[in-house]
Amino acid sequence: MFDLRRREFITLLGGAAIAWPLAARGQQPAMPVIGYLSARSPEDTAHLLEAFRRGLSEVGFFEGHNVTIEYGWALGQADRLPELAADLVRKPVNIPVSTGGESAALAAKAATSTIPIAFIIGGDPVKLGLAASYRRPGGNATGISILTATLEPKRLELLRELVPHVSTIGALLDPNFPPYEGQLRDLREAARSLDLRIEELRASTDAEIDLAFETLARQRIAALTVVAGPFFDTRREKLVALAVRHAVPTMYHFREFAVAGGLMSYGIDARIIYRHIGVYAGGILKGEKPTELPLLQPTKFELVINLKTAKTLGLKVPLTLQVAADEVIE
Repeated sequence: MFDLRRREFITLLGGAAIAWPLAARGQQPAMPVIGYLSARSPEDTAHLLEAFRRGLSEVGFFEGHNVTIEYGWALGQADRLPELAADLVRKPVNIPVSTGGESAALAAKAATSTIPIAFIIGGDPVKLGLAASYRRPGGNATGISILTATLEPKRLELLRELVPHVSTIGALLDPNFPPYEGQLRDLREAARSLDLRIEELRASTDAEIDLAFETLARQRIAALTVVAGPFFDTRREKLVALAVRHAVPTMYHFREFAVAGGLMSYGIDARIIYRHIGVYAGGILKGEKPTELPLLQPTKFELVINLKTAKTLGLKVPLTLQVAADEVIE
């Protein structure tokens, strides 16, 4: 579990609502419309949608009652996002909310420079050009960076602690994910510091995922880290099943993987983030300006270990890791 920067979050709730100009207000439909743009799929994010709606309700918005939500799902295919974003803007919507990573946020930003945007990404929104600064984003976009794209070295370190005898660890990356180059660079540096060799595996299709696991088996690579990315989130069940079938101890980036039978995960509880982006979206609908809403970041992360899966794999999880875990699934 983790806390957001509470002082900044309270600023949102306590700030005075600023009404949009009457001319702009008159161009909007009677019931405000949120354009929900996701790089993922409705099936793998049902619980996150519930959290998003809960956040909206905390500031007085209820889907179908006093707000409409139009959905655009890329289903893990980043090349679909630009047209989905453009379609939502054409409807029109009062605010696009982009989730599922950098690709969705960049598509929303490219689709409109005037409509307010709220986003969730895994990396640095300032470096991506989504905002001018964390405290005063400027422009028409603000949101939350969950930092998941920057945590690969820590995940590698935790996996090495679980399998200390391993000299080579596979890393499965999506080359179509915008933070890919930075993730790969971080992994290589972390591997050198841990005296590890990294077998770099790339996949952006189901067939390439299958090929990656065939490569693991053929080269007898004894452990794997699945590098954060929305495409892999949409293939959660497939990845977990392949890791168990090939008996490969695997590290993931979201707790949902461990809950689904994956060995371990390290990252944020995304439900908390989605609730907060719902609050941000509701605040913007009430008149808050994105340029004045600070970017938020998590400050704590959770380690989840599935002991049942460890037993299936014939692994003994060190007591130090069990004690350090925020959640142990037995």
